[in-house]
Amino acid sequence: MSATADHAETNLAARLGFQSDQVVQEIGFDDDADQEFREAIEEQIGSELVDEEYDDVADAVLLWFRDEDGDLTDALVDATEFVEDNAVILLMTPKTGRPGHVIPSDVNEAATTAGLSTSKPVSVGKDWTANKLVTPKAAKTGKR
Repeated sequence: MSATADHAETNLAARLGFQSDQVVQEIGFDDDADQEFREAIEEQIGSELVDEEYDDVADAVLLWFRDEDGDLTDALVDATEFVEDNAVILLMTPKTGRPGHVIPSDVNEAATTAGLSTSKPVSVGKDWTANKLVTPKAAKTGKR
């Protein structure tokens, strides 16, 4: 990978909300995951991603999801259990025409049902699309 491509991926990780010293839990990793993007996130946060066995609260979740992985709504609801309120869940789905592609309307419906809001999808590498999901501001709990 060139220094320019590496820098671009790192900037993308920052634009998607990853910050230094965050704990990012990765769910659904498999051989088809974009290794360059994973490394860019690790560079941005300054540590390795933690896996599905991590048993503490994470600052963000990187969720790799393919159509054959089951129910997307359930996966998103489960992912919200791993993070603090208002944390980022970055949903990674295969691009159109790739094995495991998830229809964008299914992503939007699942996110809404799970109580998350979506932003415009972003291309990551040649095979993946990222959807940044967050708890809507209207759903924030008030301070006591």
